[in-house]
Amino acid sequence: MAHYNFKKITVVPPAKDFVDIILSKTQRKTPTVIHKSYAIGRIRQFYLRKIKYTQQNYHDKLTQILTDFPKLEDIHPFYADLMNVLYDKDHYKLALGQINTARHLIDNVAKDYVRLLKYGDSMYRCKQLKKAALGRMCTVMKRQGQSLAYLEQVRQHLSRLPSIDPNTRTLLICGFPNVGKSSFINKITRADVEVQPYAFTTKSLFVGHMDYKYLRWQVVDTPGILDHSLEERNTIEMQAITALAHLRAAILYIMDVSEQCGQSIEQQAELFSNIRPLFANKPLIVCANKIDVLTLDELSEENKKIFDDFVSDGIPVVPMSTLSEEGIMKVKTEACDRLLAQRIDMKLKGKKVNDVLNRLHLAVPVPRDEKTRPPCIPEHVLQKRKAMDTSQQKKRKLERDIELEMGDEYILDLQKSWDLANPSEKFDVVPEIWQGHNVADFVDPDIMKKLEELEQEEELRDKAGVYDSDMSDEDEETKEMRKTAAQIRFKKKLIILRSREKRTVEKPRLPRTAKKVERKRLEREMEELGVDIQNKDQTHYATIRSRSSSRKPLKRKHEDARSRTRSASRTPRDKSGVRDEIMAKKVKKMAKVAQRKTNQFGKAGEADRHIPQKKPRHLFSGKRKIGKTDRR
Repeated sequence: MAHYNFKKITVVPPAKDFVDIILSKTQRKTPTVIHKSYAIGRIRQFYLRKIKYTQQNYHDKLTQILTDFPKLEDIHPFYADLMNVLYDKDHYKLALGQINTARHLIDNVAKDYVRLLKYGDSMYRCKQLKKAALGRMCTVMKRQGQSLAYLEQVRQHLSRLPSIDPNTRTLLICGFPNVGKSSFINKITRADVEVQPYAFTTKSLFVGHMDYKYLRWQVVDTPGILDHSLEERNTIEMQAITALAHLRAAILYIMDVSEQCGQSIEQQAELFSNIRPLFANKPLIVCANKIDVLTLDELSEENKKIFDDFVSDGIPVVPMSTLSEEGIMKVKTEACDRLLAQRIDMKLKGKKVNDVLNRLHLAVPVPRDEKTRPPCIPEHVLQKRKAMDTSQQKKRKLERDIELEMGDEYILDLQKSWDLANPSEKFDVVPEIWQGHNVADFVDPDIMKKLEELEQEEELRDKAGVYDSDMSDEDEETKEMRKTAAQIRFKKKLIILRSREKRTVEKPRLPRTAKKVERKRLEREMEELGVDIQNKDQTHYATIRSRSSSRKPLKRKHEDARSRTRSASRTPRDKSGVRDEIMAKKVKKMAKVAQRKTNQFGKAGEADRHIPQKKPRHLFSGKRKIGKTDRR
């Protein structure tokens, strides 16, 4: 992991907000009430405290800013040069220096006014000195507006920088713009760098991570570099130059053999020669990209000679294509192996190796005589090995092999591999089951013959006229019932039509069961329909108890009953348990006293939980005296 975490730098507020934060804190955290009648020592102490508290807050805030921002002398040269390229180290140091100067000025202002305040002889003079001290402190801070704004921009940009560890195993990708650097890092790592068909899509350093030989590797994608002098290079190109100069990494110089990047192979070789001093003492690989468009064998003789010169200088040339992914893993493996070998050589040349080697001892046995002693392997072990040897066993023919042999004529047949008690039943038709029963058990083999016999029987019955007379089987009673039913239906229709004519305005309908039907009307209508009602006084509608006005209500009935039911005329709750008038007055007085607290908070009653408005504590807690700092 990287040693530097620039994301934890404290936010730098603007000058105006800085002053508001400090003064607001002073107002909240120090006493606010003083009277001229107080002793002069108490008044001086009151205003001294405000000046010292403001100065200490300014001091702490500015110290935090100076501590959080990295010092260019203390960090790795890679980050120091990168910050110089991005932010201009002179401007950066000047801004931090001004903040440091402002801190000293504020400390001196506070010291001077504390000395003067000791000689204040009235509340007015003490207050004016306090006002002047705070005013001068705020003026000093307001003058630092540009420095604070610059540092905030630097902080935001630093927090967006990728976390690059300068000392870990690193692959560094460089080359002309649009040669395939970002596509390569996307293929070998989990990074997602934007790839577009135009130059300078990558404007800053990007980092991806990968694993190789159980080790963690970081891959750095640099912006494209153009072939001109160092003074003419812009900020985007200088980021790549800084990474090449300071990171101990394996360099992958990517060249576009198809020349689709807009630069010829000669120009790309010229850029390689110009920046070659930056590759000193680092593993170097030239990657010939885009061989899916043009292979190395298809190049002209002049271009082939350029790559031959690389090989003669001991620089490996690996062809690859980020589109077809051909040669990508070879480039990755070659670069990682070369970097690992170089790192091991450097460690062997260091001083720590001798200390480690002194602790190691490699024991080599010396033969005691000339007799050969071959390894002895027991017989049962050899038999077990032979039984476990799979090379001699015949390989089973898989269904996939059969499919490849037969081609289009292949049909998947799963029944041939079924393990049944009777192998001859493998290819039998599978029974069709419906509701747990085999459909074949219910199929009659003579069904068609029986169907023909049934059809012939029906034809004979039809010719005999069995189905001609439908109503001849009915007796007189059935005919009478049919006639009566027809009259009832007709009557019903008439009633519905009359009802619709009367009801011009739609109103809520009363259910038929809720309407009271008079006995006489019911008997008359039934006689008209031909229904003879016998024993009219014993019918169910005649025996229903009629509601009588002289009937005694149920409530009174319960009152007369000598049971333990509760009386209807209960004593009210406010009079329950009250013996006399004196006790009633006392109860009323106690109720008023209990209600006082509820009335005080404007509650509607005991169950009123409504909070009309939540207000902050500091608006309602009283003013503090000198010496009291904690409002909680």
